[in-house]
Amino acid sequence: MILLVGALDYLSGYEFSTAFFYLGPVALVAWYAGRGLGLTASVVSAITWLVADSASGHVYSSPVFLLWSSLVRFVFFAVVTLLLVAQRQAHAEVLGMARTDFLTGVTNQRYFYELAQIEIDRSRRYRHPVTLAYIDLDNFKDVNDRLGHVTGDALLRVVAGHIRRNTRSVDVVARIGGDEFVLLLPETGVQPAQAAVSKIMSILTQAMRQNEWPVSFSIGVVTFLELPPALEEMLDMADSLMRSVKADSKNGVRFSVYPGLPAA
Repeated sequence: MILLVGALDYLSGYEFSTAFFYLGPVALVAWYAGRGLGLTASVVSAITWLVADSASGHVYSSPVFLLWSSLVRFVFFAVVTLLLVAQRQAHAEVLGMARTDFLTGVTNQRYFYELAQIEIDRSRRYRHPVTLAYIDLDNFKDVNDRLGHVTGDALLRVVAGHIRRNTRSVDVVARIGGDEFVLLLPETGVQPAQAAVSKIMSILTQAMRQNEWPVSFSIGVVTFLELPPALEEMLDMADSLMRSVKADSKNGVRFSVYPGLPAA
C-alpha cells in the first residue's frame, strides 16, 4: 500500500501533495501490528515519499532541506503511530476491565454469557457435547468472619488461579457470584468431564489444606449431549445439582447427563 501511494505520488507530481494518503497504511499497521511495525512503516513511508518527491522533479535549494523535509515527515508518521498504539492499548485495557472479574482475573458474569453462548451455538451446530460445572465454596463466610476479607480475597484468587491453570485455553472459567464459579468445557463428553473436574477438585482441596483454610467445594457437573433452548436452563441444572451436594454432605462432586439416559 505504501509503494502504491508512492507511485501515485510520483505520477501526480510534486505540486499535488498526497501526504495524507501515506497515513492510511501507517495507521493500519500501527493499529493492528503494534509500535515496532508501525515505526517501520513510518520509515518506509518517509523514504518512499522522498524518492517519489525527488523523482517527480521537485528541486530543493539545498540537500539539507531535502533531508529536513524527510525527517519532519518521519516524525509526523511516528507521532501518529505512537498515538494510535496508545489509543489501542487504552481501548484494550478498558475492554479487559469490562470482561474480567476485578478480584480474581477470570471472566466476569457478563462476558461469560457472551462466550458461553458462542460455544453453545457451535456445539448445537456441530452436535458436539458440552459440559457445565457449577462450583460453590463451602464455609467461605466463616473465612471472611474469622480470618478477614483480605484472606477471603486471597482465597478466591487462589481458587480461580488453580482452576484456570488446570483447564484448557478453550475452556471458560468465570466468577458469577461472591463465592461461586462456573466452568464451561466445550466439546467435552461424560468421561473427559469427570476426569477434568475430579482433577480440579483434588487440586483445590489440596490448596485449601496447604493454606489451612477451612473451605471445601460443592460441585454440580452436567454434560449436555443435547442442548436446551437457553443458557439459563443449563446454569439452573448445574446449580440445582450443586445445591443437592451442598444440602447432602457438602465437599463433593455430582455428575449428571442431559437428556437423562432412558430407563433400562
